[in-house]
Amino acid sequence: MIFVTGGTGLIGSHLLFELVSAGKNVTALRRETSDILQVLKTFSLYSDDPEELFGRINWVKGDILDYFNLQKLTAGVKEVYHCAAIVSFKMGERKEMIANNVEGTANIVNACLENKISKICHVSSVSALGKAQDGSLTDELTNWIPSKKVSGYSESKFFSEMEIWRGIEEGLDAVIVNPSVVLGPGKWSSGSSQFFKAVWEGLRFYTKGATGFVDVKDVVRAMIMLMEDTNFEQFKNQRFLLNSENMSYQELFNQIADVFGKTRPQYFASPFLLSLAWRLSALINKVYKKIPAVTYETATAANSINKFNGNKITRTLNFEYIPVTTSIRQTSEFFMHEKSVKESGCEKPFSGLNWD
Repeated sequence: MIFVTGGTGLIGSHLLFELVSAGKNVTALRRETSDILQVLKTFSLYSDDPEELFGRINWVKGDILDYFNLQKLTAGVKEVYHCAAIVSFKMGERKEMIANNVEGTANIVNACLENKISKICHVSSVSALGKAQDGSLTDELTNWIPSKKVSGYSESKFFSEMEIWRGIEEGLDAVIVNPSVVLGPGKWSSGSSQFFKAVWEGLRFYTKGATGFVDVKDVVRAMIMLMEDTNFEQFKNQRFLLNSENMSYQELFNQIADVFGKTRPQYFASPFLLSLAWRLSALINKVYKKIPAVTYETATAANSINKFNGNKITRTLNFEYIPVTTSIRQTSEFFMHEKSVKESGCEKPFSGLNWD
């Protein structure tokens, strides 16, 4: 039995598809408010019979903050994929996010130890790693350094990963993946999908920041490969930074715009302009209770340059990344299809993406 947390997210839904497609016996944890239909939508991208595959998932209700329920649900489980985490860059949600992500991971670790679960794969992030001070690329050995400038998300992922390392010290066997920005078809209003939504709606500004990107299918493939018995024995209790390519946000937006047939962003959003934007967004949020379009943390990241080395997995396993250009094109095609479906009011089959 395989137990998956965070199955309704971008990585989790793609992981569930691959696991059930391979005939694995999978139990997925979901909260009462989770949108499991998003998982079915993901399945429909890659299968002619998504309902049949979706029906193979054993959904159980629960929360990673409820340790005793987790302990009960994971009894008899052999493998755990821990994908669940809150992702937010809003200052008002910082404490809640850190508490949820860290305590939830601690509960998963403790349940695994209590039930003597043999393998766990933890989805961390490059945010849990430091930034190389000498201008070189960040890799698995780059240490995270606490700072007032560190985002709440970064802090939550670092201390969540520390719970995994604590579990390893107590006898748990685990592998950790640290993906960069994950690209793939998901919800328009969350995660990296917001890049595509912004360009579709006519994004006019670009920044000079840069970061790493990786396809969601690569993240899932790496996770499953690392959990295979032979590989796991060789690479357990290690982390793997997953990054296909480093790219500027400007180039990302330009490529998305080209696929959409939209005008490329033409105006540079300077740090000063972004500082005004996040302050204005904060004021609007305070007065009208609207979700801020720009936060201090997203404004700071927009012009930051962070580059990563994801070659460890290509050196040690038979693994080749999907080019970022391909990821951008495929994800853009999915969103254009979904947009056309909503506008026409009738469902249309989609065959633009292939898992392989």
